[in-house]
Amino acid sequence: MSDFLALAAITTTLRNLLDSHLNADVAGTTLTTRPLDRAREGVTGNQVNLFLYHTAVNAAWRNQDIPWKVRPGETAFPPLALTLHYLITAFYGEDEDSVDTTTDATRILGTHRLLARAMSTFHDFPLLDAATINSILPANDQLLHPFDQVERVRITPQTLTLDEISKLWSGFQSEFRLSAAYEVSVVLIENSRPAKSPLPVLRRGDQDQGVFTQPGLSPTLLGISAPNSKPAAELGDTLTLSGSNLDGTGLTVQLRHALLPDPLELPPLPGATFDTLKIELPDTTDDPQVPANWPAGIYTLSIRVQRPGLPPWSSNAQPFALAPQITLTAPAGGTAPQGNLTVELESIPQVRATQRATLLFGDREIPLDALSTPGDPTAPSTLTFQVDNALPGPYVLRLRVDGVDSIPVDFSAPLPQFAADQKVTITP
Repeated sequence: MSDFLALAAITTTLRNLLDSHLNADVAGTTLTTRPLDRAREGVTGNQVNLFLYHTAVNAAWRNQDIPWKVRPGETAFPPLALTLHYLITAFYGEDEDSVDTTTDATRILGTHRLLARAMSTFHDFPLLDAATINSILPANDQLLHPFDQVERVRITPQTLTLDEISKLWSGFQSEFRLSAAYEVSVVLIENSRPAKSPLPVLRRGDQDQGVFTQPGLSPTLLGISAPNSKPAAELGDTLTLSGSNLDGTGLTVQLRHALLPDPLELPPLPGATFDTLKIELPDTTDDPQVPANWPAGIYTLSIRVQRPGLPPWSSNAQPFALAPQITLTAPAGGTAPQGNLTVELESIPQVRATQRATLLFGDREIPLDALSTPGDPTAPSTLTFQVDNALPGPYVLRLRVDGVDSIPVDFSAPLPQFAADQKVTITP
C-alpha cells in the first residue's frame, strides 16, 4: 500500500522517466509539471509539460478489501483507489508563438519530434512497479512513506474527443498546443482507519448444537383477500391468506404497522389447508380497546413459525390495507341546505395525530379542520371538515386515512349499493 504521497510519487516518476529519455535524444529539453496556462513561464527553449488534469475513483478497487490487510470475517474501510489522467504537451524553440515562415516547417517538425519521443517512452515503459517508483523518492520518504503497493501502475494512452480537448484548453484560457492524453492506474492510498476484528466463534448455539435442520418447507404467502372482494379490510372481517405450506403446526399470524412498536398477533382459524389459511380481525365485541390498538392504514402480514426445540422463523410478508369505519354525526339526518356546511364524523379505529386524514365529499377532497381523539381507548375519534359551496345533490362520504379509504358500500343488499348512512344530501 501507499499513503498520501502516492500522487506526487507517480508524477515525479513519470517526469523523471521522460527526462532521462528525452534529453538523450533532444538535449536541453526542460520537463515541467505545470498547469496549462503557466506551462511556459520562465521557459524559452524546448519543453515537455506533464500535467495531472483529472483524478477519478477506480471502479474495480473502490469497494475491494486489501487481501493481506483484512482477513476473512473482518471488516475494514477500502483503500482510496485512483485513476490519474495526464496531458503531455510539447513546445519547441524559444518563441513558438511567433514562428518565422522560413523555419515554420522545422519548428513544427521539432514539436512533433518532442511529442513522439515522449509518447514512445510511455509506450516502451507501460508498467511501473514499486521498486521503480521508490527509487526516485528521497531517502527520508522511502523510509517514512514507502510506495509498496503490489498492484503495478499501468500507463495507457487515452483518446480524447475534439469536444473534450476544446473544453480542457479553453478552461485554462490557453491556446491549443500539440498534446497527448494518458491514463495512469491504479494508485492505492491506504485508509488510515483501523480494521475491526471480531473474536473467534467458540460454539454454534447455546449448547454448541450446530445448525438446526427442519424437514419440510416453510410457509409461503402469495396473497391476502378480504370478504366481498373489498379493496381493504375492516375490523371484524375474516381474511383469507393464500400460499403454500399453510397447514403446519405452531403457526401465528403477525401484523405490523408503522405506528406500532410491536407486531400484533392473531391465531389461525381452524380448517387451514395446504394453500389456504384464514384469520379473523378483532372488533369492539372481541376487544373493547380495538379502536386504539389497531390504527387504520397499511399493514404487512407474515406467518411466524414456532416449534419445540427450534428457534422461531417467519415467512415472507404481504401487505394489506385496514380501512376506517365511519358514522355520520353532522349534519343531522344527513341533509343540509346548499352552501357552506360542517361535516362531522366518528371513526373506528381512532385516528392518531400523526396520521393524515381527509374527507372525500363526492369527488372533492376536503382537508381536515379539527380532530378529537379521546384518551379512552374504547371511544372513536371525532373529525370535523368544512365544505364550501356545496351544490344540491347526493354526496357519498369517504374518510381517507394514510391513503386508505373507508368503504361506503352496503354488501347486505342483493346487489352492492352505497350505504344510506354514509351519504349527505344537499337541498336547494
